[in-house]
Amino acid sequence: MTSKKAFNGPSFEVQPQLTDSYFNLTKQIVQQNGDVVVTYAVFMRRPVTLAPRLATDWLLDMAAQRGEAIDIEWLHNEGAWVGAGEPLFYVTGKLSALVDLETIFLQRLGAACVAAYNAYQMCVELPDVSFLAMDARHCAGSDMADLMAYGASVGSKKAQFKTGAKGFVGCAADATAHFFGNDAGMGTMPHALIGYAGNTLDAAIMFHREFPEKPLTILVDYFGKEVDDALACCAHFQELAQAGALSIRLDTHGGRFAQGLDTQASYAVLERNVPEAIRGYRTEAELKQLMGTGVSAAAIWHLREVLDNAGYHKVKIVASSGFGPDKCRVFSLAKVPVDVIGTGSYLPEKWSETYATADIIQYDGKPRVKLGREFLLRNQNSE
Repeated sequence: MTSKKAFNGPSFEVQPQLTDSYFNLTKQIVQQNGDVVVTYAVFMRRPVTLAPRLATDWLLDMAAQRGEAIDIEWLHNEGAWVGAGEPLFYVTGKLSALVDLETIFLQRLGAACVAAYNAYQMCVELPDVSFLAMDARHCAGSDMADLMAYGASVGSKKAQFKTGAKGFVGCAADATAHFFGNDAGMGTMPHALIGYAGNTLDAAIMFHREFPEKPLTILVDYFGKEVDDALACCAHFQELAQAGALSIRLDTHGGRFAQGLDTQASYAVLERNVPEAIRGYRTEAELKQLMGTGVSAAAIWHLREVLDNAGYHKVKIVASSGFGPDKCRVFSLAKVPVDVIGTGSYLPEKWSETYATADIIQYDGKPRVKLGREFLLRNQNSE
């Protein structure tokens, strides 16, 4: 399985403070009035890709520390597509051992499943592109970063297995690198280094001098001279460029076009390379991703043309900025020649879609569930 216990969640001692109070009160009532063995059905209200291990590992750890035995009945493998309202799995154990764990358990489940779903869609849309998880800066703390990186790794592995996609090859932070089979995070320079150096080429020279063993990816949009700075860096690092060991990263923000482009020029670039991408009906959002401001399909095609015309056919292109499932689909339509995409945009956009639910469906072997949730009962979901 994917998970590695780099982060186990709230400890045995801290857990009660983070749990909904009515669960803590219910536990006390059950302990005073007689325990029962219950079965929970765990489900979500939207289709997801199952990424349960950080939730279930924590649940099993807590049960073990309490000296309690619980059973998880897996209905699907990790990475499986599970429909809306369909049980993800069943959890059985003493009510007193499970009832107060629901809050944290569900926190660690839903968001990872939605992130896995999104990551899978992105990898499938662009199977020849390598993805780098850059979600950490968008997360509300290290707990969330762990869940999001795990989710991306599950979606990626599913895409790799089912379609042969390259998928996610790593992430930006050391703490979550293990989810992608790495010992450390990946990446070279942020805009801050370019600003510090005062010149894009100088920043690249500094980086390569300090870390000659690391792959060199040069960020070229800081001064709005994506083309000029890319060519200057390729000329300076000729050996790396000809060896295919140099990458140019485009991260142009949505407030302007990349150097050399406007709406008309962007249209012309796509007309030369992928005319079919602009011949059919496209929504306003799709048109922006195809030939609007920022890192558009036209911007990548433009940079590829410039590099190839200068003889730098082996220089790779890295893109970042807003690459979620929709943008990846549009880039697939336009057959964009991008080699690597850095993204944190597989994070769920609508947080209410990440809410997982656990309902008890059985008490001491007797089926019982609140009205309207009968679809969760085992006899209607048996294999």
